[in-house]
Amino acid sequence: MADQEFDYIVVGAGSAGCLLANRLSADPANRVLLIEAGGRDNYHWIHIPVGYLYCIDNPRTDWRFRTEPESGLNGRSLIYPRGKTLGGCSSINGMLYIRGHSRDYDGWAELAGDDAWRWENCLPDFMKHEDHHSLDADGGADAGDRDYHGHGGGWRVEKQRLKWQVLDDFATAAVEAGIPRTTDFNRGDNEGVDYFEVNQRKGFRWNTSKAFLRGVEKRNNLTLWHSSQVLGLELDRDGGEPRCTGLRVERGGEDAVVRAGREVILCAGAIGSPQLLQLSGIGPAELLSQHDIPVSVELPGVGENLQDHLQIRSVYRVTGAKTLNTMANSLVGKAKIGLEYAFKRSGPMSMAPSQLCAFTRSSDEYTHPNIEYHVQPLSLDAFGQPLHDYPAITASVCNLNPTSRGTVRIKSRDPRMAPAIAPNYLSTQEDRKVAADSLRVTRRIASQPAFAKYQPEEVKPGVQYESDEDLARLAGDIGTTIFHPVGTAKMGRDDDPMAVVDSHLRVRGVKGLRVVDASIMPIITSGNTNSPTLMIAEKAAGWILAGE
Repeated sequence: MADQEFDYIVVGAGSAGCLLANRLSADPANRVLLIEAGGRDNYHWIHIPVGYLYCIDNPRTDWRFRTEPESGLNGRSLIYPRGKTLGGCSSINGMLYIRGHSRDYDGWAELAGDDAWRWENCLPDFMKHEDHHSLDADGGADAGDRDYHGHGGGWRVEKQRLKWQVLDDFATAAVEAGIPRTTDFNRGDNEGVDYFEVNQRKGFRWNTSKAFLRGVEKRNNLTLWHSSQVLGLELDRDGGEPRCTGLRVERGGEDAVVRAGREVILCAGAIGSPQLLQLSGIGPAELLSQHDIPVSVELPGVGENLQDHLQIRSVYRVTGAKTLNTMANSLVGKAKIGLEYAFKRSGPMSMAPSQLCAFTRSSDEYTHPNIEYHVQPLSLDAFGQPLHDYPAITASVCNLNPTSRGTVRIKSRDPRMAPAIAPNYLSTQEDRKVAADSLRVTRRIASQPAFAKYQPEEVKPGVQYESDEDLARLAGDIGTTIFHPVGTAKMGRDDDPMAVVDSHLRVRGVKGLRVVDASIMPIITSGNTNSPTLMIAEKAAGWILAGE
């Protein structure tokens, strides 16, 4: 394959990459190449919402990473899904539209030394690509909706297409436990309880490939290569500071060098971007030397600062409730579910993995919501296992602001070998305390009068466990990732030795190279991370087009 040259090369057609390719190619003068290791998003289970069950840990759509054994999880290793298809993680994730808390972005601004990252300056970037249901002609928007939401953009946000009485009653119990009701988690203060809004359109998943590539893929100045593995970056040292001039890629069984006249932009995610930097000699010198990789730029923060949300799944057996366990454990029930989706695009097949959401505090010492609930009308032993044969709900709770920090480090010079992923969950006393306290909050909600009619029985972790030590240990047994890795190429000030990119996301010490994905987050957002990643890409697109 002959060498080719473009103005911009975007690595990764996931959430950030699809939006960025759309924005950069809007100017016909820009020649843009978008490269994706996975195939097209034409697998039917990508588009049926419940199909995430068949996309996660499927080599057709997932990188199928695994964590290293985690001491905080009592030696367990977790599956670590990352999307490997057009749309990336937006093709296999939970479809939940959550921006986080205003304090997240104000904190980023302080750490980056740039007010562009403050909440009020990020809000327009969220709104620019949004298509919020409340602003439809029949959406019944109020003034607040217009102040906080956009319409006509590519990123569709809708209400879920089903409700569950048992979850309605759990929400009422949450209110009785002191959590206020809300109608919008995305106005800066996310405290409250309500159903999640979802990235769906008329009962189908709405991924970033549909949102930002459909139609524009035919632009003459936009080239899309899927099923193409990036092997490493090309760096030119002429004139002192190295410049990224392109990359090496394997496509169709052949290797080639692709040149970038202006910039290479890594949108490979919190695992892929630091891995590619390390393979290219950009990262911690000691790690690179272990693998005989010449150090091009020593950046000790590459692959450090990994943060993730660990969810702790409390299971309650209930009596007299309609749950998915009871609906889906018979051939007749499954047939009814299938027919409802076929004819109405509603029912359990239209479900996001979680339906009811609550943001609250694990204890009175916090002045802001520091835990998030994902509540589901179902239960199972672990992802991929069959549903239990009794009616139950799962109230999963995660620490939104973990203090534990992990790493992503290459194991080999081979770009096809997965890196070592070590989230280091529950490695701090604060995180273990939040885990124990959050389980107590779950118990408080489940014990309220509104939920009493279901005679809830705590199956996991079990009422016999009460002490901080026992609950933290049990959290390690039942906790699992909620698929939100961030921070491994973090943004920071010039005087931060661990900062990988500056406030405009340019890689320090390398010209012509940026990282634009969740890896640049210095601190994880207080909520699901997909839509904040789109905001990052929207903001970065403006800087790139302005040459900033």
